[in-house]
Amino acid sequence: MAKRKSDFNLWVEGARLRTLPLAIAPIIVASGIANTLQAFDWVKTLLALAVALFLQIGVNYANDYSDGVRGTDSNRVGPLRLTGSGTFKPKTVKLVAFGFLALGGLAGLALIALTQLWWLVGVGAVAILAAWFYTGGKRPYGYAGLGELVVFIFFGIVAVFGTVYVQFPSMFDSTEVKLIAAPGAIGLGLFASAVLMINNIRDIETDRPVGKKTLAVRLGKTVAKVLYLLMIWSPLALGYVYLAIQLPYAFVFPMALILLLIPLTLIVLTAKTPKENILALKLTSYAALLYSVLLALGLWVLV
Repeated sequence: MAKRKSDFNLWVEGARLRTLPLAIAPIIVASGIANTLQAFDWVKTLLALAVALFLQIGVNYANDYSDGVRGTDSNRVGPLRLTGSGTFKPKTVKLVAFGFLALGGLAGLALIALTQLWWLVGVGAVAILAAWFYTGGKRPYGYAGLGELVVFIFFGIVAVFGTVYVQFPSMFDSTEVKLIAAPGAIGLGLFASAVLMINNIRDIETDRPVGKKTLAVRLGKTVAKVLYLLMIWSPLALGYVYLAIQLPYAFVFPMALILLLIPLTLIVLTAKTPKENILALKLTSYAALLYSVLLALGLWVLV
């Protein structure tokens, strides 16, 4: 029994729970937007959340498998990796990854069947392929420095606009509605990219020797940190869009995030070793979640 419990804990750790706020945050923001449009639907929201969580866990296991078999995780700093450490067979990790990606696909199909928006099947297929080929395949885009761009698109634009769209299909017919959704979508995309950036800044010294040319490796640590800071501070500036369309509450609430961003900035600027960036990685993920909660709170207050 003890061994089973230990294995279970290892699989939980391998799921990288600290990244799950990135999957939850877009759904929270989209809920606030849908409520503002008087179109909020619990069932559709929960199905969208299931899609996001299953795909996030699936991509985490997929990355564990792909990086492990490539040898990228052999000398990394940070939590244990299931494949790279030799704790579990690569095939097992791969099957678990496929299992969670499949669950995400099934939740997506249920949502599509409910809304009858069948063209979203294509979007879901692309999302699953993007999850796998981040570090999988012969030419993973994560090894070419494109990870932050893809994360911005899927964790920001697609996740927020998509979740609002399934509840309010006419959103693209209204400029005002798109303006309401844009700051949340762009802001969360930037936070998600920042999480990946600080993760890759931490791993620069181990990624470079194995040919993993992340954006952080390509830019170098100093420039990568500057870009990271722009990513975490820019979402607050997007709040001015809400002032322009007379939604002041949506702008005021997220400003409280400054209380977290200031110490986070100091941690990143003063970090000297990879281990110091682990705290920054966790706090960046929490900042994304807090941003979504504060923004959604402001949007809910309006109705």
